[in-house]
Formats: sequence, structure tokens, C-alpha cells
Amino acid sequence: MRHSEFHRSHRIGWLRAAVLGANDGIVSTASLLIGVASAGASHETILITGVAGLVSGAMSMAAGEYVSVSSQSDTEAADIARETEELATQPEHELDELTGIYTLRGLTPELARQVAVQLTAHDALAAHSRDELGITDTMNAKPVQAALASAGTFALGAALPLLVVFFAPSASTITYVAVTSLAFLAALGGLAAQAGGASLVKGASRVAFWGVLAMIATAAVGSLFGVAAT
Repeated sequence: MRHSEFHRSHRIGWLRAAVLGANDGIVSTASLLIGVASAGASHETILITGVAGLVSGAMSMAAGEYVSVSSQSDTEAADIARETEELATQPEHELDELTGIYTLRGLTPELARQVAVQLTAHDALAAHSRDELGITDTMNAKPVQAALASAGTFALGAALPLLVVFFAPSASTITYVAVTSLAFLAALGGLAAQAGGASLVKGASRVAFWGVLAMIATAAVGSLFGVAAT
């Protein structure tokens, strides 16, 4: 029988990296631009700073995601290798482990044993990877996918406040960047929540909240150093 139900769990890997990248791109770049503008920098300096922040941030996100997810992938590979060896050398012990897992999940010991035997006969490694280690094809680590998603969405997110600076009047840079960036963040949070099946309002508000804090903090620092330099 074909499984026709729609679930969103297959999106978790790339969705997490994409949302993190876009959110960081908007927040960090908008905050950087507001901080520099608050210090009294020229329009050209603000733009150059934003472009530098976009490039360095995208590369940093890619490297960070690749390294962290690669570490997770290495751990998963090591666990699977160990499980493969144990299945070859201790098959009865591994069968008992599966039986115990299914018993704890609510099956009777007799039924748990039958399920363990049948799943072991079908694909022992897959059964242990999924039910003992918690590793599945949907949730397993994909370093390159995470790195590309984070870098690409960071650059896209960072480009939004940069475009605002480019077109906004110099005298109103801070206001334009702050207002539009908060709108971008709210839209991003809402879309991410909708893609994951969560509340649109909750997703939008929590992303915008942290964006406000970041912009206020950098504006305060920029103003402080701008006054100190004069």
C-alpha cells in the first residue's frame, strides 16, 4: 500500500540551515549597517562595510555549517561502523537489544521479539541505525547541503538591507534599514514557520524580536564610538 500522508520532517536538514543563514544575513548585516551609520560614516563607507560583511559572513556560515555538520556526520558514520561490527560478532546480543527497545516502547516481550526477528531478517543494520542510534535517511547529516544552504541564504538575506542602503536617502539610512529589515525578518520567520507547519505569527514575532535587540545594540555602540571620535 502506497503511503500518501504528507509530512514535513524531510525538510528539517536544509530548512534549519536555510533559515539560520537568511536570518543571520539580515540581522548581522542590518545591525552592522545601522552601527556604522550611527557612528556618522559616509554613505560610501556604509555600503563598502555592508558588502564586506556579506562576503565574509557567507563564507563564515558555509565553513561553520560544513565543519559542524561534518562532525555530526563523522559521529554517525563511526556509530554505524561499530553497529555493523557488533551485528557480525554478537548477533544474539543485538537481537536482544532490539527486543528490549520495542518492549520499552509498549510491545509485549513476545511481540517485541517477533518484530525484532523480522526486522533483523529484513535489514538488521537499518533497524539498529533507526531504533537504537536514531539515525535515519531523513535526519542524517549532509555537510555540503547545509553549507550551501547557509551561505546562499545568508548572502540573499544580507543583500536585502544592502539594497535598502543603496536606494534610501543618506539622511534616513538608519530608519529605512531598521524598518525594512524588521519587515524582512518577520516575513522570513512567518515563511519558515509555515514551511515547518508551525504558527506563522509566532515564527514572525520571535525572529523580529531578536532582530530588534541586535539593531538597538549596534546602534548604541555606533553612537557611542561616533561621539567618542568627534
